[in-house]
Amino acid sequence: MGRPGALRDRAPGRPRRAPGRRPLGRPRRRLRGWTIVGRRSGRRDSGVDGLTVVDKPAEMTSHDVVARIRRIANTRRVGHGGTLDPMATGVLVVAFGRATRLLTFVSGSDKAYTATIRLGVATVTDDADGEQLSRADASGVAEDQVRAGLAALAGDVEQIPSAVSAIKIDGRRSYARVRAGEQVELKARPVRIERLELLATRRPEPELLDCDVEVECSTGTYVRAIARDLGAALGVGGHLTALRRTRVGHFTLGDAATLEELESGRPVRMSLSEAAAALFPRRDLAEADAARMSHGNPLPGVGIDGPYAVFGPDGGVLAVVVERGGLARPEAVLAPASRD
Repeated sequence: MGRPGALRDRAPGRPRRAPGRRPLGRPRRRLRGWTIVGRRSGRRDSGVDGLTVVDKPAEMTSHDVVARIRRIANTRRVGHGGTLDPMATGVLVVAFGRATRLLTFVSGSDKAYTATIRLGVATVTDDADGEQLSRADASGVAEDQVRAGLAALAGDVEQIPSAVSAIKIDGRRSYARVRAGEQVELKARPVRIERLELLATRRPEPELLDCDVEVECSTGTYVRAIARDLGAALGVGGHLTALRRTRVGHFTLGDAATLEELESGRPVRMSLSEAAAALFPRRDLAEADAARMSHGNPLPGVGIDGPYAVFGPDGGVLAVVVERGGLARPEAVLAPASRD
C-alpha cells in the first residue's frame, strides 16, 4: 500500500514523473570552462568547501570521476576544472562548495602533458579510440625529422581542434556530429605551445614509429591535434596512443591522489583558503576592509597585476579580485553568505 494521501499530493490529471527523471526546465548546471554536478540523496549534504587534485585513471570520463568523488564526499556541489579524454590519465582538479568559484581560473591555466604519438596511422578521432583512416610506411622517418616537425608546431600557432571535441557547431557538439556521420570543419584557434620536446622513439612494428613527447601549452590546446599535424607534416599520418596530464597551473602529479586513496582517506585535501593561497598572490585585509569585501564592495588597489586573493584578519579567504581603474574589484566572492 502506498503512503496515505499519496494520490492527493498530485493535481488531478497531472502525470506521475518517472523515478530518476529530472523535471523539464531544471538542467544540470554548467558554467564556462567547468561543470558542477549535483545529486539527490537521503543523506545530509556535508556542505564541505575545498579542493582536491585527482590522478584520473584511464577509461573513465571526467564526469564519472566527479560523480564518484561526489558520493565519497557526500556533497552535491562538485565541479572539475578541465576535461580529460577517457583514455587520458593524470591531473584533474576537483572543487567542492564555494571552491567551485575558483574553477574558472583553474580551467584557464597552462597545462603540461606527456604523450605518445604513433606515426604511420591516422584515425578519425586523432587517438587510439577512433577508427583507422589511413596507414602509411613510416619506416623511413628519422628522429631528426620528428624533432624538426615538432619545432614547427611550437610557439604561437593557429591550431585546428580535433573534430571529435566538445566544441559546439550551431548548438551541437562536434563529436556528436562526427558520430552521426557528418563531415565537420572546425576553425583554427590561437594557442601557445610553450614546449614540445621529443623524449624517446621506438618501433612497435617496422613500419610504425612511436614518439614520446612532453608538452607545455596554453588552455585550449589539443594534444591529439599535435599528433595529427605532426603525422600530416611527415606525410605518414599520426595519432595519440597515450596521454597523461602532469600539471594544471601550479598543481602537479605530486599533489594528486588516486580515487582509492580518496575513498580510504580525506576526499577534500585542501581547504578553500589553502586552495586560494595556492592559486593566487595574497593580500591581507584589516577588519573594516574585510567587511566591505565580504559584501562584494571594491577596495582601493595596491598595484598587483592579474587576479589575486584577499584574506581577512582570521586568515580566511574572502574573494578573488582584479584591479581596474585603481580599484580592487571582486571577480569571485568566497566569504560565507551573511546571516545578518
